[in-house]
Amino acid sequence: MKLQGKIAAITGGTAGLGRGIAEAFLAEGASVALMARGAEKGQKVLAELGAGERAIFIPGDAMVQADIEGFVDKAVAHFGRVDILVNNAGGAGDLQPLVDLSDAAFDEAMKWNVYSTFWATRRALKTMLAQKWGRVINISSMEGKHGKPVFTAYTAAKHAINGMTKSLAREVGTEGVTANCICPGLVITDIIKNSGPATAKAMGMEFEEMIAMFAAEAAIKRPNTVEEVAAVAVLLASDAGAGITGAAISVDGGTAQY
Repeated sequence: MKLQGKIAAITGGTAGLGRGIAEAFLAEGASVALMARGAEKGQKVLAELGAGERAIFIPGDAMVQADIEGFVDKAVAHFGRVDILVNNAGGAGDLQPLVDLSDAAFDEAMKWNVYSTFWATRRALKTMLAQKWGRVINISSMEGKHGKPVFTAYTAAKHAINGMTKSLAREVGTEGVTANCICPGLVITDIIKNSGPATAKAMGMEFEEMIAMFAAEAAIKRPNTVEEVAAVAVLLASDAGAGITGAAISVDGGTAQY
C-alpha cells in the first residue's frame, strides 16, 4: 500500500492512461478525484472502480480554465487536500503539416495540453506547498523528446510541458514537492483505437501500418501497456520517488532512449 491515505487528482481520469493510473493508485491505498467530460460516463466508471467513498468524479473540460481550477478546488473541498496531481488530459488534435496548420488548431493543442497542465498545477501547488508534500506528475509523450511529421502542434505542446516541469522542479525542490513527466510511447487504449485511423490517414498510411511502424521504432518491438505506465506513476507518487524530480521518464519501450 505505497499510497495509503494519499489523495490524488487525475485529469482525463475516466479512460486510457488516466483510468489505468486511477486503478493503480486505488490498489495502493489512495483516494482519487477524477475529471473528464461526460458526467454519465464518469458515474459509470465510478461504479466500475468500486472504490466507494475513495473515488469521486467531477465533470469538466480541461480546456476551460474555470473547469480545471474548479476541479482541483472541489477535490480539496471533498477530501481536505490534494497530495498528488496527475495532469493526464490532452491530445494531438488536428494533425497537419506546419504550413497548413491553423492558428485555431495550434491554440487548441496549447490549451488542451499546456494550459490545462499549467492551470491545474498552479492551483494544486497552493495545497502542496502549504503542507510541504506533493507530487506533480505530467503525462507527456515521446513526442516531448523528438519530432514527428504532422504532429507539429502536439510536439510543441509536449516539449513545453517537459520544460515547464523541469523549471517547476527547481522552484519547489526544497518544499517537499516533486515534479516529473512520464513520456509514454504507443499504448493501445480505446482512445487510440477510436482516433487512430484518422491519425494514420494524416500520416498517409493505414491504422495497422501505423501501429506496426511505431512498434518497430521501439527496442521491445511492441506497444507499451497501460499497466507499465501506471507503475511508473505509482513510483513517482510514492515516498520511494522522493529523490526523482525534474525528470522526463520514457515509458516507450526504448524508442527515445534518453
